[in-house]
Amino acid sequence: MRATILCLAVCTGLVCAGPAPAADAPAASACKSTVSGDLRLHTLKSTIFGNERTIRVLLPAGYGDAANKERRYPVLYMLDGQNLFDACLSDVSHHEWSLDETVQKLIAEKEIPPLIVVGVDHAGKDRAHEYLPYKDFVGNPDMDEPAGKLFPDFMTREVMPLVDGQYRTLPGQPNTGIGGSSYGGVATLYALLAKPGTFGYGLIESPSMFIGMGQLVRDTSPLVALPVKVFVAFGGKEASDPVISEKMIGLIRQVETNFHAAGYDDTNFRFVVDPDAMHTEAAWEKRLPGALTFLFGDWKPTPPPQP
Repeated sequence: MRATILCLAVCTGLVCAGPAPAADAPAASACKSTVSGDLRLHTLKSTIFGNERTIRVLLPAGYGDAANKERRYPVLYMLDGQNLFDACLSDVSHHEWSLDETVQKLIAEKEIPPLIVVGVDHAGKDRAHEYLPYKDFVGNPDMDEPAGKLFPDFMTREVMPLVDGQYRTLPGQPNTGIGGSSYGGVATLYALLAKPGTFGYGLIESPSMFIGMGQLVRDTSPLVALPVKVFVAFGGKEASDPVISEKMIGLIRQVETNFHAAGYDDTNFRFVVDPDAMHTEAAWEKRLPGALTFLFGDWKPTPPPQP
């Protein structure tokens, strides 16, 4: 389901073009859903990519209460929606991010404000094709030219209008985040750069920064787009070879340097290296509370710009 770093001997259990059901995956009828909270599903037919997928919308507690009928909420869009809320749908690791439980806990503890979380399902075998703006010459050198440069338009022209039309979102760049892992982390960073007036917050886990022979790294120098806050993390054991791990981390360090050169500091750009973490949903779940608190802990509602 994630980027093929396997060809580099970097990670374990990864596939390049998208997930294939694991041989030992539990049968749907035998798997008990782990979804928590008010999660609503929508089917989106994409004209940009010519396919359809599920959009999963997690609403905060009290969303439907009469007292909140005029209240609007910030939105966090997360990629690979199948892996976020329900372990039954995570067909590579059978492990979810526990995004629903984590968000609900942090909101209840007033660590983050009530927000709407939208899980955008990946496109199965076309996952890499949709997520990557540049070819993965290292992990999948024979892949066709990807369509990931269209992904930001897919989000802003198809996904976001569906969500904005159904729910009381608070629009505008200061109220909108996007996140993902591996190839989804690549798509997230590219969207932050390509749609600077739309996405203000980026949650980027284990990004495959070698795509395009480092082109996405170069895209941040000079940094023109100025998101509000960005959180990036990588595990120290995502590679079986420590030398390769250091190379992967070094690419993100260069992105960090480029953000700092544009005026960012520890208050609005954070790079976490988790020494013992691997390239897994369990690692992303572990770091999720810190990522969400960093991004949204001091969020204040910002009215959308007037037309």
